[in-house]
Amino acid sequence: MSSRLTKDFGKGFSVRTLQQMKKFYVMFPNTNALRSQLTWTHYRLLLSVENEQARQWYMDEAIASAWSSRQLERQISTFYYERLLTSRDQTPVKVEADELTAPLTAENFIKDPYVLEFLDLKNYPALRESDLEQALLDKLQEFLLELGRGFCFVARQKLMRYEDEDF
Repeated sequence: MSSRLTKDFGKGFSVRTLQQMKKFYVMFPNTNALRSQLTWTHYRLLLSVENEQARQWYMDEAIASAWSSRQLERQISTFYYERLLTSRDQTPVKVEADELTAPLTAENFIKDPYVLEFLDLKNYPALRESDLEQALLDKLQEFLLELGRGFCFVARQKLMRYEDEDF
């Protein structure tokens, strides 16, 4: 079916995509219940939530809090709903989630913000590009050296020449 649809209509009908479409149809049979505030990416992430109540809660919360798809993915992967249910004092869990999903201000907005928590950068608002470069290269170097034999880390910065310009 995938190859026939691709031949008839072009790209976008891989086997995996068709499986997601079927799962979407099964999980959201009532098209009137779909929310226009959510994108296909949001719905694709919601497909990974098996618990129907949790899925509905994530859907409602994503709309109420205007979560981007990355923010929704983060909340699902950290089991935000489950942590709220199991915690006696829900305030710290909510505060943590609010801090991590706070809307971006115009000054901090980049077209597509990246979550770089693994870098453990401090003083985020005053972060300089050189600090970010240093942290990324440290992690990259650490990763390449962990791979062991057959891999190497050549240099942190390498001069590249293109026509008459140096980069």
